[in-house]
Amino acid sequence: MPPRTSPTVRQQRLGIELRKMRVQADMTPQAMAAALGTDPPKIAQMESGKAGISADRLRSWAAAGKCDNTRLIDALTAMTQDRGRHWWDEYRGKLSAGFLDTAEMEWHSSGSVSWAITYIPGLLQTVAYAGAIFARVRPPLPRHEVDLRTAFRIQRQSMSVGGEKPHTSFIHEAALRMRFGGPAILRAQLDSLLEDSERPNVVIRVVPFEVNTFPGQAENLRLIAGVVPELDTVQVDLTHGTQFVHSEAELHTYRNMMVEVEEVALSPQESRDFIHRVGKELKGKAR
Repeated sequence: MPPRTSPTVRQQRLGIELRKMRVQADMTPQAMAAALGTDPPKIAQMESGKAGISADRLRSWAAAGKCDNTRLIDALTAMTQDRGRHWWDEYRGKLSAGFLDTAEMEWHSSGSVSWAITYIPGLLQTVAYAGAIFARVRPPLPRHEVDLRTAFRIQRQSMSVGGEKPHTSFIHEAALRMRFGGPAILRAQLDSLLEDSERPNVVIRVVPFEVNTFPGQAENLRLIAGVVPELDTVQVDLTHGTQFVHSEAELHTYRNMMVEVEEVALSPQESRDFIHRVGKELKGKAR
């Protein structure tokens, strides 16, 4: 089978974990190739995500690398079995890889925690609000592109927040007041947030302006929990696109950031009351 030309972020992550095992065991690619009965170029392809690996070979790789983390090995083995088609594949060739990679990681995650400063998190956006966000992309997108991205986002919601996976969203007051699409769209968005906050798997907590400062940079980000902590990923939304972070040092930094945000955020009930007040202020302007 020829090497993949464009491995997904999840396929790349599997390769990264394979390389970590080899490096931690102080094994060269040549030594791992000898242990598995293959050649060094094949090892390089598997570590880059350009070539797949069977479940049996992955377990042999872990044994050669002296890895005894059975939960991680089981999780990686499960990743090798995922070769079927999924709902996001119908968008392949229509949307950029970042959109599809996000959906794939959500599908295989155990939940997520988001920190939003400039706009409501994507998994909690209404159709109108999401459309208004995409309409502000520069240079402007054609209408059909806006509609396609919006439809994709709403479908992600139904597959993620609409299911049973837990989602906690920390939202800065600035994001609650940004009027993407105008007062009426924002008011409807705030009403939708209140409805979502009643879901058993959703927690929404507000960080008000009165908090003197908050950790991190002015960026929207999300910690997507893997089935084991070693497979956690942080998604950072930047102007030029989505960035996925998963090095141990960076994960440690972002986990600590989420803890700091949690310490200054209002409680879930206080947050509902706060959102209700902001929405009430908009009542006379929502037209």
